[in-house]
Amino acid sequence: MGTIVQRRRSNGSIGYTAQIRLKRDGALVHTEAQTFGKKALATEWLRRRESELDQQRARGEPLGVRHTLRELIDWYITEVKASANWGRTKEADLNRLRGYPIAAKKAANLSVADYLQHAAERRDEGAGPATVGNDFIWIGQILKSARSALGIPVDLTKLDDARHELRSRKVIQKSKQRDRRVSNTEEERLLEYFRSRDGRAEIPMADIVQFALASARRQEEITRLRRLDLVPEKGIAWLDDVKHPRQKIGNRRSFRMPPAAWEIVHRQPADSDLVFPYNPKSIGAAFTRACKLLGIKDLRFHDLRHEATSRLFERGHSIQEVAQFTLHESWATLKRYTHLKPEDVPDR
Repeated sequence: MGTIVQRRRSNGSIGYTAQIRLKRDGALVHTEAQTFGKKALATEWLRRRESELDQQRARGEPLGVRHTLRELIDWYITEVKASANWGRTKEADLNRLRGYPIAAKKAANLSVADYLQHAAERRDEGAGPATVGNDFIWIGQILKSARSALGIPVDLTKLDDARHELRSRKVIQKSKQRDRRVSNTEEERLLEYFRSRDGRAEIPMADIVQFALASARRQEEITRLRRLDLVPEKGIAWLDDVKHPRQKIGNRRSFRMPPAAWEIVHRQPADSDLVFPYNPKSIGAAFTRACKLLGIKDLRFHDLRHEATSRLFERGHSIQEVAQFTLHESWATLKRYTHLKPEDVPDR
C-alpha cells in the first residue's frame, strides 16, 4: 500500500519520501506523503498511517476525513494540475493558501466561522475584495475535487453560506473593470524614455510598447509570436494556446495585424525563431519601472491592450472586425477592454 523513495535534496542531503496511494476499482481515492531525513522515520510513519487508515476503513469512515486543507491543496496540485493545465497565477495562489491558518484545519470540519476568519485575516493584510474572493474560488474547487475523488465528506453548504455573508458585507466582490486609457502625453514620454535606453538595453521596449498598442496582444503573446506563423501576404499571424475561459492548451487562432504592427515586426533582428525572444516578466518589470520613474500612476502593461482595442473602435471598426484583431470570444468580454471617449466616436 505504501512506498519509500530515496531522493537527493537541493542541498545535497538524502531524504526519504514515504507515500501512500489507495485505489478503489482502479481509481485513486487517497494519497498522502511525508519526507524524512532517515529511512527508519519514514518507515515508522508509513506503518502508523497505514494502521490508522485500516482502522478508518474498519469503522466505515471515508478515507481522508482527517486531512487538513493544506494536505488537500498538496493533493490537488499533484493530481489535478497535470490535466487541468492551469497558469502561474493559480499556482501561486494555491501555494500562498498553504501558509494561512485555515490550511491547518481539518477539511471535513471547516465551518462558516473558519471561512469568515480567513477573510478577515486577508483583509487585515490589505487584500482587496476580488483577491479575497479568489481564495474562496480555489478552496471551493479543491473541496469539490476532494469530495468527488477521495470521498471526503466536506459540507460545501457552509462555504456557500460564508460566501453569501461575505458578499453581503462586500468583503468579496468581482474584480473592478479598469477603464485606464493611455494619454498621448504618457505614450510620448514612455517612448522617449525607452528610446533613450534601448541602445544599451537587451529588450527593445519602445518597439514592444508600440507593437502592443498596434496589435492589442498581451505581453505573453508578444513573446510567443513565431516567425513561421507570420503570413504577411494575408496580413495575419497565428498564435498557439490563445487565452480561453475553458480551453487554452491547443487553442490555435489567427489574428489580423495592422500595417503599423508589421512595420515593427519587419525591423526586428531575424536571429531567432521568435519575433520578440524575451521574458514576458522582464517586459512587465521594465514597463513598471519606467512608469514609476516617470511618475505615471496606475498604468500597467496590460492597459496597452485596452488602449489598442479602444483605438480600433475609434477608427470605425465594427465589433466583429475588432474581434479579428483581439481574438475575444464574445462582445460581453470584449466590451471590458473598450473605453471610448465620446469625442472620438466616428461620424457615420
